[in-house]
Amino acid sequence: MQNAFHSPNHGLRGRLEEWLANNTLLRRLRRSLLSRLPFVTLTSDVRDVVYANWVVPVSKVRQVVPDRIQLVERDGTTVLTVLTYRHTHFGPALLGPLRALFPSPLQSNWRLYIDAVDGQRRSSLVLFIRNVFDSLLYALVTRVLSDVLPSQTARAFTHACSANDCETTIVDTEGTLGLHLAARVEEARILPKAFAALFDSWDEAVRSLALQDAAIAQIPDEAALAHSRIDLPIDLRTVEPLQATHIEAGPWLRSLGAEGPPLCFRVPAVRLRALSDTLIR
Repeated sequence: MQNAFHSPNHGLRGRLEEWLANNTLLRRLRRSLLSRLPFVTLTSDVRDVVYANWVVPVSKVRQVVPDRIQLVERDGTTVLTVLTYRHTHFGPALLGPLRALFPSPLQSNWRLYIDAVDGQRRSSLVLFIRNVFDSLLYALVTRVLSDVLPSQTARAFTHACSANDCETTIVDTEGTLGLHLAARVEEARILPKAFAALFDSWDEAVRSLALQDAAIAQIPDEAALAHSRIDLPIDLRTVEPLQATHIEAGPWLRSLGAEGPPLCFRVPAVRLRALSDTLIR
């Protein structure tokens, strides 16, 4: 199965976790049941949202893009983003203050930007190609209860920001989704030359890469796409430019064309809400 879940544990426990996360029957049963019920909105006050963006050849990412999807591209290139942040009590919004009982995991979404689905133009829509948590619990729950987050759990995952810099390290259980990024806050808002074919300015790039209202993911067991509406009201005035001072991309990122220093920026804080989880058949 493409992007099957790999447990960080060995032996019987690991096999049970992989059976649970990859079980087609359980997913179909969940879809049948939850499609009859109102969606439970999920929310989190996320912070230190770091975007690392590369211009990559469309030919290199085509392998992870469903046939029904056309990417935003120009001159045979598109943008690949690794977006990493810390949750603050990620859980059902309806619990109100009791949401404070929920954990605050680290999460990283790896995504591309969609221009059209089934030939129909769409804006503010991204394609999730990988999703990584530092929490085994959240990785398993999102695998079982959602289609739009193709989650893995990390063997090592750190993400921290100070007033002047940020550092992220991700090593997944298979050793392919690795990333080590160190970056410092910069004053200058300079658009790298590689991005000039896709955007007219740094401000336009940040607006296009940060403001989305929905996400899509490919699912392995049906001829359908998972679709989730999201609310991420980023105040662009708070966005801080970052300059990468150290970058090591793992084998999978490099295979997709992520070479050289990325265009980076940070959103200090924003409230995230997941509003739906449906299928587009």
